[in-house]
Amino acid sequence: MGTTRGFGVDIGGSGIKGGLVDLEAGVLVGERLRVPTPQPSTPDAVADAVAEVVEKFGWDGPVGITLPCVIKQGTALTAANIDTKWIGTDAAALFAARLGRRPDDVTMLNDADAAGMAEMRFGSGVGRGGVVVLLTFGTGIGSALFLAGKLVPNTEFGHLEVDGKDAEKRAAASVKEEKDLSWEEWAQRVSRYLQVLENLIWPDLVIAGGGVSKKAEKWLPLLKVRTEVVPAALKNDAGIVGAAAAAAAGIPQ
Repeated sequence: MGTTRGFGVDIGGSGIKGGLVDLEAGVLVGERLRVPTPQPSTPDAVADAVAEVVEKFGWDGPVGITLPCVIKQGTALTAANIDTKWIGTDAAALFAARLGRRPDDVTMLNDADAAGMAEMRFGSGVGRGGVVVLLTFGTGIGSALFLAGKLVPNTEFGHLEVDGKDAEKRAAASVKEEKDLSWEEWAQRVSRYLQVLENLIWPDLVIAGGGVSKKAEKWLPLLKVRTEVVPAALKNDAGIVGAAAAAAAGIPQ
């Protein structure tokens, strides 16, 4: 009997990544494909890029797609690090039309929610109860909140106010690059952000994801927080895996 497979696409501020996923193991099958996020990242331009990724794999089944947006009933209600034309766009209908799928065969999720679902099912959150939060450090900061293993969707903890500024403007991985911060300098900013978050929701576990999770040993030991912080096991593939799993399960949007 063949492995159950799915397909996920993770749309970020700088890149669009997609790939086939082994839904039993929660890992990618073969290499993922990454294309640059179009600039400007309008809905039509992004839909064309997503179609390019899906068509390269010849995948004709259900597709899970993430956006860095609050998503309700398949519609984008915010636009963080992506063109503001996404606000109010029925993303599920747009992608279904562009990919030649039925609307029910396209599942839209917030990008961090998808990554969190993957980590809770296959990665660092397996078997963990209580309050768990996954944070993706990339162009911005995404968040996914779980209570007793169940997702509380569309949290936007990356936009908490920290010392009078939007958190992701101070502590996203992109800020480290832009300001050429050392790991110590950046970890100090992340610590301050996590302290604010800790006092708000009192998490039992923080899972650190995003591309910077690949270098977790350089900055996690530098954090000064009371909560246990662990790197995402699926690293930067978590969004693809979570999207594919949600689409295969037909999770309501």
